[in-house]
Amino acid sequence: MHTRTVAIHYVRAALRACPRADEVLAGAGIPATLLADDRARVTPAQYTRLVQTLWEVLDDEFMGFGPRPSKRGTFAMMCLLAVHCPDLESALRRGLAFYELFDEPLDLALGDGTFRLDVPGDADHFLTESLLVLWHRFSSWLIGRRIPLTGATFAYPEPAHAGEYHLIFSCPLTFGAEHTTISFDPKFLRMPVVQDEAALKRFLRHSPAELLSRRDYGADTAGHVRRLLGSGVGGLEAVAARLGVSAPTLRRKLAAEGTSFREVREQLLRDQAVASLVRGGESVEELALRLGFSEASAFHRAFKRWTGSSPGSYRA
Repeated sequence: MHTRTVAIHYVRAALRACPRADEVLAGAGIPATLLADDRARVTPAQYTRLVQTLWEVLDDEFMGFGPRPSKRGTFAMMCLLAVHCPDLESALRRGLAFYELFDEPLDLALGDGTFRLDVPGDADHFLTESLLVLWHRFSSWLIGRRIPLTGATFAYPEPAHAGEYHLIFSCPLTFGAEHTTISFDPKFLRMPVVQDEAALKRFLRHSPAELLSRRDYGADTAGHVRRLLGSGVGGLEAVAARLGVSAPTLRRKLAAEGTSFREVREQLLRDQAVASLVRGGESVEELALRLGFSEASAFHRAFKRWTGSSPGSYRA
């Protein structure tokens, strides 16, 4: 499993409007003790269950952060309307028109290759980020191919968890802008919708919660390096050769993305460790050996550095 874990910030933010946080955490299998450390992580499966449990408890797909509740099933109905459109632009415009039917609609707008969103009162920007992710990834699903973003702007200062934004959006980011937007090549708006109701039924079994939990949607250099390391290719020189570049070039490319080969490798090890501990079935000693540590004590120290907690606190 090489899927990226989710920062604990998103768990805390999601629970901010929930009066029954302990119930939701229990339903997601997330120990409440993790909330106290900013370095803590949860698996995508845990985060998916968290969002799904929140919807059940609150009966609100906006999870308490919208100008009004959005009853469960609203997103699915919008998808049903959109999937019958001939192309992406008409599908998105039909979806926007659907949400405008409600009282106190969100401020959503589609331009020529730009999607704009304004959510007043969203203190942690949780709903703003979530909706941008949903609309982008739902659009990609409709046309059957990933839509690379060319830029994302945010009408608020850079938040403390901004490091997660690159993983989520994988494009140049601008904070303190006039509007919150995501941008892409307008050619994608003219592409045909390739999904149907049968595909939509399968898509909705876990979405949109599963879409929100994914943190490895980009196609940047760091993502390619991570996938190669996860497949067993080891060492900077070997990874660079597989990517068709020299080791110094690979270092420069990673530095331009604000990371390094060592950081990508450590993040992969951290996420593999968290996933194994949550899943169970493997002792800490076995896990340490599998991840390349000479002894369990070295793994304990590394895990504490990565997450702020001991491996035992991640056990179910």
